[in-house]
Amino acid sequence: MDSGVLPRVDRQLLLYQRWLNERLATIEDPEHRQLLRHFATWHQIRRLRTKAEKGPLGRSQINHTKQEVTQAGAFLAWLAGRGRAIGQCQQADIDAWHTESLATRRPSQSFLRWCMKTGQMPRLTLPPAVITQDSEPLHQNHRLAILRRVLNDDSLPPRARVAAALVLLYARPVSRIVRLTIDGVTDDETTVTVRLGDPPSPLPQPVAALMRAYLQSRQYLPYASSRSSQWLFPGRQPGHPMNPVSLQVHLREIGFPPQRGKTSAIRQLVLQAPAPVIAKALGYHDKTATRLVTEAGGTWSRYAPGDHSQ
Repeated sequence: MDSGVLPRVDRQLLLYQRWLNERLATIEDPEHRQLLRHFATWHQIRRLRTKAEKGPLGRSQINHTKQEVTQAGAFLAWLAGRGRAIGQCQQADIDAWHTESLATRRPSQSFLRWCMKTGQMPRLTLPPAVITQDSEPLHQNHRLAILRRVLNDDSLPPRARVAAALVLLYARPVSRIVRLTIDGVTDDETTVTVRLGDPPSPLPQPVAALMRAYLQSRQYLPYASSRSSQWLFPGRQPGHPMNPVSLQVHLREIGFPPQRGKTSAIRQLVLQAPAPVIAKALGYHDKTATRLVTEAGGTWSRYAPGDHSQ
């Protein structure tokens, strides 16, 4: 008799569903509440379940999803204050909503696109993403200067130094750095490797020495649950990795902008090797790496495997 196997339930998804029910219960307008429930059920939760099938969801993903619901509800209330329902929304409303606070209200765009796609509101134009200085890549000299400081300044926190080195050398986003485990770091006393993709990436000196020192320092962490955790960057909550937002704060406190550092690093890497090779080694999608080659002005975008001698 085949008893079958129950599908794995993602804890973060369950927590989000609980939060959603509590959040919707606070919305007084029944039409707003129903619309938000449909958006969350048929768009957000479906998307989260698809991602959960590939791996555990992170708290940053759930936090962003919560922001989408919160800002969607705020938009509906704001629009009602202007005397309009969602089906009566006009371009002037969209422009005014984003003009007042673009950064804060941008998460509502996922809801607005869904409303347009499902016929809940007219098809209008949303403001495009604005490229700010925070998203521009670091100049190569600036990137190397930060890397030298991270490797040589013993006054900096070991956790921030290791995380910054992984970003600057291997273009590892903070959201993925916090998901690294101790088992993903191997040390044969000659070479230290970190499993970022396939195969594991070797750490050059003195980054390897920095990683060894960091692993030894974990025994002095203030929380016993953190010292025994298998996460490379354990969080305060037992069994959970560090919150990526918290790690970003630590990196900015030492003067390192993680997003700009990551963009600068990946652009340098794809100029040195074919995009498919970089993508496989670092766990990136090959299309993402190829696009970055083009943006960086490289020639590997025309790379194709096979014999090029003819």
